[in-house]
Amino acid sequence: MINETVYKWLSDRGFGDRITEHKETIDTVEHAAQQIGCSEAEIAKTLSFIVDGEPVIVVMAGDGRVNSSKFKAKFHNKPSMVPRDSVEELIGFAPGGVCPFGAKEGIPIWLDVSMKRFDIVHPAGGNEFTSVSLTPDELEKASGALGWCDVCKGWEEESD
Repeated sequence: MINETVYKWLSDRGFGDRITEHKETIDTVEHAAQQIGCSEAEIAKTLSFIVDGEPVIVVMAGDGRVNSSKFKAKFHNKPSMVPRDSVEELIGFAPGGVCPFGAKEGIPIWLDVSMKRFDIVHPAGGNEFTSVSLTPDELEKASGALGWCDVCKGWEEESD
């Protein structure tokens, strides 16, 4: 069951054919990678935070974790995730299907540089059974993101 809001959003931008519907859930990075047949790192996980009392979306590689100091440097707030029971109300999608396509109007969307090392990344498509396959540049265009940020740790290919 494809999310109609996401399908229309992506179709209007020329990416409607990039949606894949899965038989099993993709509600976690691990489940998504298994269903799509890619590494967990190639999953573009969409996280929602509260910054200055308002929701903000950050999409990052599946192996990235939020680095508090980098996040604070970018957003001037400590990272504070939207409470799970408020995600659908504030963002427009239920946990497990949150994506950067057709979220509630006015929510800033940022893409983390951790995804730029991949040819293709796979964000959710509005529910826990749908994914989208895009290049990082296509993800930027399709999402209407404000730009790229660097707020993650743990993903670097060569770490100390």
